[in-house]
Amino acid sequence: MSKVAVLAAGGTGGHLFPAQALAEALTARGWRVVLATDRRGDQYAHDFPAEERLALDAATASNPIAMVGAVFTIMAGVAQARSAFARLKPSVVIGFGGYPSVPALLAAAITGRPIVIHEQNAVLGRSNRALARFARKIAAAFPTLERVPPALRDRVEIVGNPVRADIRALNDRAFDAGGPRLHVLITGGSQGARILSETAPRALAQIAERLRDRLHVHQQTRPELLDTARDIYADAAIQAEVAPFFRDMALRLGQAHLVIGRAGASTCSELAVAGVPSVLVPLKIATDDHQRLNAKSLADAGAAMVILEDDLTVDRLAEAVQAMLDDANALERRAAAARAVGIPDAAERLADLVEAQAGG
Repeated sequence: MSKVAVLAAGGTGGHLFPAQALAEALTARGWRVVLATDRRGDQYAHDFPAEERLALDAATASNPIAMVGAVFTIMAGVAQARSAFARLKPSVVIGFGGYPSVPALLAAAITGRPIVIHEQNAVLGRSNRALARFARKIAAAFPTLERVPPALRDRVEIVGNPVRADIRALNDRAFDAGGPRLHVLITGGSQGARILSETAPRALAQIAERLRDRLHVHQQTRPELLDTARDIYADAAIQAEVAPFFRDMALRLGQAHLVIGRAGASTCSELAVAGVPSVLVPLKIATDDHQRLNAKSLADAGAAMVILEDDLTVDRLAEAVQAMLDDANALERRAAAARAVGIPDAAERLADLVEAQAGG
């Protein structure tokens, strides 16, 4: 029979999308894949190529009293995972972070099964950090990985962050900033970032008229701010599409000459693979300041300008956008710099690492 890989991931897109990319790569190599997550993951995992899904009991806690209950819940999840492993006999368990991954990884450690951890951010997350000592390899998405215990640094291997196939296909596109249109894509997470929803339209309305006349803005914004954004763009005679969510994100990213957005792991990895310059505003309250460190690799390469949330104003953003768009040659150099740090074959690299640790 084919070997079995259990992929354990938290129930968010940031954890599940890289896990899905690995699942697709392993399935193509003849592996059987099982997904362990929580019920939140159903909204992101409907296309996940797993022959079985394990809904393991898991919990997190924000205070000592809740911690007691969380421990009992996690141990119940570990017992569920051990029972499933006895039946499935997985050759390897891969953790993608998030507290729902904890029971599966603990069960793997207790039963002596090989463990690989993949960290999407530039900082080792709390769940991954707690379990890293059990892992044979820690797969890193970024050139540097913070918060790794010193004794475990020799286990870190850079593989990149797996991205969706339609994003990966953008790696070979030609970037040309000299045409009649300048496409600016504004994102901000699945719900839209309020600070970008409020600031970006007013900033773009302030840039030089010669640039405004060429703009085609695609802005993802919060529902309650749609009308305000549309009115600002109309008053500035800027062509704009404003919506709460874009389902054709790969198409819009492929058109983009500039992206304004947050600095989540998936965003930064997709910008690099697609070769798109950016102005990034890291989420101030991100755990361990990981978004600022995610953005650092693009900024250090010369692909992105980073504005910290406390420093973001309409004038500052307008100045940054105008500086980026005003020089087509510099914009093309930034695009090339982004592509230079991208790892389009991250899913295959991670699959190679997993197979090596599973002994096959």
